[in-house]
Amino acid sequence: MLGYFVIAKVLLPLYYRLNLVSIYTYLEERFGFWSYKSGAFFFLISRVIGSSFRLFLVASVLQISFFDAFDLPFWVAVLVTIILIWLYTFKGGIKTIVWTDTLQTTFMIAAVIISIIFMKNHLDWSFSELVGNIANDPRSKIFNFDWQSGHNFFKQFFAGAFIAIVMTGLDQDMMQKNLTCRSLSDAQKNIFWFSVILIVVNFLFLSMGLSLFQFAEANNIVIPERTDYLFPELAINHFSTVGAVVFLLGITAAAYSSADSALTALTTSFCIDFLGFTPKNYHEKKNIRKAVHFGFSFLLFLVILVFQAINDQSVITAVFVAAGYTYGPLLGLFTFGIFTKHQLKDQWVPFVCLLSPALSYIININSVDWLWGYKFGFEILILNGLLTFGGLMAIRK
Repeated sequence: MLGYFVIAKVLLPLYYRLNLVSIYTYLEERFGFWSYKSGAFFFLISRVIGSSFRLFLVASVLQISFFDAFDLPFWVAVLVTIILIWLYTFKGGIKTIVWTDTLQTTFMIAAVIISIIFMKNHLDWSFSELVGNIANDPRSKIFNFDWQSGHNFFKQFFAGAFIAIVMTGLDQDMMQKNLTCRSLSDAQKNIFWFSVILIVVNFLFLSMGLSLFQFAEANNIVIPERTDYLFPELAINHFSTVGAVVFLLGITAAAYSSADSALTALTTSFCIDFLGFTPKNYHEKKNIRKAVHFGFSFLLFLVILVFQAINDQSVITAVFVAAGYTYGPLLGLFTFGIFTKHQLKDQWVPFVCLLSPALSYIININSVDWLWGYKFGFEILILNGLLTFGGLMAIRK
């Protein structure tokens, strides 16, 4: 809620006042050419990694559900996943994305509710017993005040606020949808209602997640080593046919609802921010846009295969860890631009933006020794933003 309040009251008025198509053109107006390119570059990196992680998850589910039965390799599932997105995003553009997002969100929330109801009925619990078992489970603990823990409440709270700011407010993909609203007030209403609904939806997801563990334990089902596979394992092999179908629709919708629009946003950002397209000639250069669209599709394909080979943690953790390093320079740049009046030695900005994530990583892996046992969680994003801000202060004119 705090993060979305900042987006609605600080960032959206800025974007609407400047009438931006790519939000990173603000950096060019404020600081210059290299600041603008640095912001756009880090968006592209962030979105490619984040979207690849999400598509990796849906491709893994397709592999378990269908392709393993035909002894087909994982890359086939990845290829099918990306082709489906490529076809309808290329045909329809951002307006198609807005409508398909609505449909996908409906499938996603329906899958959560139906899965919870199925587990409740299977375990023969009343609704009050379901609520009580979730509330009393040690895994439902919210307030952890151990300052050394990565799950400390205050670390998570402020990291969550800043993650919302950077992954929505400083993200061309998410802001592209809000900038299609007719006016600033409509866009602000959209953000406020979105943040309220998001809290309810997150609560549903967390409740379902805990119910999955309780369902598995009650039926003596072994928890997979990669907990990403717990939901598909239960839905496909232990839920009813209806439950399995609903799960597949829901998990596909969850990944596609972010990845499909990301492909369109990556194409838009690259064409405008790096190829010099303007809003007037953007729709005229179809062949170039087609080539860029295909190029990013192929890049996502490669990154997913690399991720499958090296990843050893849950996808949601990987997404937020990556965001901490890739969105930090954007956080520092926009904060410096909005809250100071300084100009920068623009040619030095790319070096600051590359150095800050590297320093953040070094501090993170040595924090226990250097900071009296302190362990960073997702608030590494805040540190990264502060280091960028400090670096920009050092190269101010």
